[in-house]
Amino acid sequence: MDGGKAFPELGGAVAPPPGVPGLDIDPFSEAFFADPYPDHARLRDTAPFVWLIKYGIGAIARYEDVRKVLLDWETFSSARGVGMADFAKHGRFRLPSIILESDPPQHTRSRAVLNKTLSFLVMKSLRETFAAEADRMIDELVEKREFDGCAELAEAFPLRVFPDAIGMNREGRDNLLPYGDMVFNSFGPPNQRFLASATRAEAAFTWVETQAQRENLSPDGFGQICYQAADKGEVTHKEAAMLVRAILTAGVDTTVNGIGAVLFALARFPGEWRKLRENRSLARPAFEEAIRFESPVQTFFRTVTRPTTLDGHPLAEGDKILMFLGAANRDPLKWENPDTFDIERPVAGHVGFGVGIHACVGQLLARLEGEVVLDAMARKIGTIEVTGEPERRFNNTLRGLKKLPLRVTAV
Repeated sequence: MDGGKAFPELGGAVAPPPGVPGLDIDPFSEAFFADPYPDHARLRDTAPFVWLIKYGIGAIARYEDVRKVLLDWETFSSARGVGMADFAKHGRFRLPSIILESDPPQHTRSRAVLNKTLSFLVMKSLRETFAAEADRMIDELVEKREFDGCAELAEAFPLRVFPDAIGMNREGRDNLLPYGDMVFNSFGPPNQRFLASATRAEAAFTWVETQAQRENLSPDGFGQICYQAADKGEVTHKEAAMLVRAILTAGVDTTVNGIGAVLFALARFPGEWRKLRENRSLARPAFEEAIRFESPVQTFFRTVTRPTTLDGHPLAEGDKILMFLGAANRDPLKWENPDTFDIERPVAGHVGFGVGIHACVGQLLARLEGEVVLDAMARKIGTIEVTGEPERRFNNTLRGLKKLPLRVTAV
């Protein structure tokens, strides 16, 4: 938390404006998290723009509308918070992000540095090391035969390769999980889920702040690229530390939940697993389809900066809009058979990583990690099946698994 401030009090139930359909859906309830898809369909089918009565906010769930808002940063701002709270009204209760929750010109400067830090060339330099670690890890899991796909692969692999690559110390890297859980919980309402995660993450915040400092990063890690940019005057040294922290936020959770999603999907759709085994070039498309199919990042907010309209309904400066990325990624107006996992689907254009200037800064890293894990699996694993009831990890923004019992056989 920033300066020890509590999460702000937010408005409660508010009747919908004239002409806007009101819905009693609570997208931050456990019932919704357990199975969001019926309510996603209800949101899409009701109208392009709907009102969530419980929170007194407008919402969009159709693909074209979500994409339009994501692209129009001037009208629908991230700088006032991508969560339910409006920084202009409630203050900054989170540590400030100069990439996720900023707009140009600050965002332009920050993004330029991160684009170099997480560039295609940097990812290419990491591929061999990441692939070797994926091979080693899959060999160990094949030997075990039965394992928890979450703890022993989806979480374990990113926590092994990502901190090494950025240049972090080995001690304490498990702090990245409760840290990310709290940050993404903070984008929702001040519910018990957020409060519990904030308590769990209290020590993690100090650790992350310390790890982001230049002296605590190895000279050959890609985190130093941010500080090299500061040496050239492209950003300040304080901003460089904030950018490293932004990478630590973006570099784990989407990847963990994306790998968990693709493991679960391939185990449930054996035909798709056979396709991957027969054609390893489908590793990257399989991961991409899992991001569309499960949408690890389910929702984000934007704040209206100037009078505008959505679906003909007037919006005023300061109005909050909730975007359902997960619903947009299964919109039948955009995708054929959207509730089917199909690794040969033309999936370009999904909004699982966002789109526009605020698209996920860690997406290239997530794709690389997902691809090398799936490639290793396709070479070394013959069959994969779920052996028990998976357990969801509930979060106000993220959709992922806490436990995924799997059994595999060797090729």
